[in-house]
Amino acid sequence: MSTYEIGLWIYQNGGGDVIQNSIIAQLQERDISAITELNLRNATATNGAIYCDGIRMEELDLFFSYNAGQQTQYQLYLYEALDRYIPIINNYTAFSLTEDKFKTAHLLQRNGIITPEYELCHRNDVHTLRRILKEWGGKIIYKPTEGWGGMGLVKIENDAALDMLIPFIKHTDLRHFYVERFIDYDNTDFRVDIVDGEYISCYGRQAPAGDWKTNITSGGKLLLREPTDELVALAKKAAKLTGLDIAGVDMIYDQEREQYVVLEVNGIPAFATPEQEQLGLDFNTKKINAIVNLIEKKLNEKNK
Repeated sequence: MSTYEIGLWIYQNGGGDVIQNSIIAQLQERDISAITELNLRNATATNGAIYCDGIRMEELDLFFSYNAGQQTQYQLYLYEALDRYIPIINNYTAFSLTEDKFKTAHLLQRNGIITPEYELCHRNDVHTLRRILKEWGGKIIYKPTEGWGGMGLVKIENDAALDMLIPFIKHTDLRHFYVERFIDYDNTDFRVDIVDGEYISCYGRQAPAGDWKTNITSGGKLLLREPTDELVALAKKAAKLTGLDIAGVDMIYDQEREQYVVLEVNGIPAFATPEQEQLGLDFNTKKINAIVNLIEKKLNEKNK
């Protein structure tokens, strides 16, 4: 019988199944068994217990959730509940914080990390939006406070574009506008992965011709990049401030102000896909080792 038993929910596409098998193999070497495919979307809760596929979740020693593409509100609701009783990687407080772009930027700026200038206002406060558009030189980015992969981002360059967006927002259940100043950059970014305070990797994305969004899901192209010490230190600080054990910190270089800017901190940064590995992105083994070390560390801390 294994010393510990943990639950896993890891994405299976894009090489995720291979990643999961590698994690399980390393865990077994450390006398840690793993139950897979514990998607809380399929769970129920009754009489003081959360059950998922017949497993009483509170009896697990740890739960590792790593699947951005299949999250549901119900799954996140139970994720928050379960986080009170067993260790979860990432913990719900840190994960939910970084799912919100405004709250993340607000925290980082209050702790001396440069992010894009931002404004949050009530959705009916059109006066503030017009003022900000003028003050920021006629270029702002509307961002949903939640979401990933560049979904919902809109570049606003004049009052006419703003007037087109406002009716759309008012027909949703959103109560606020979140906008950022558009930054003059070279249409490439940096993604720095951090696990338990340790630098894992750095790569970048380049926006397609005629576009400004670098996300791979928006057509961005992978770039192999070497980080500077400044970038790594910035990523480590951002990850620590948010409380994420596993973080992917996205940054760009502001050409006008000549400084690095943190755009987002991601709680489920992807591993390299098989196709990306063929292009030379080779950090998966290092990241798997770091995650397994982190899991073992959390288990030992729990049972001290």
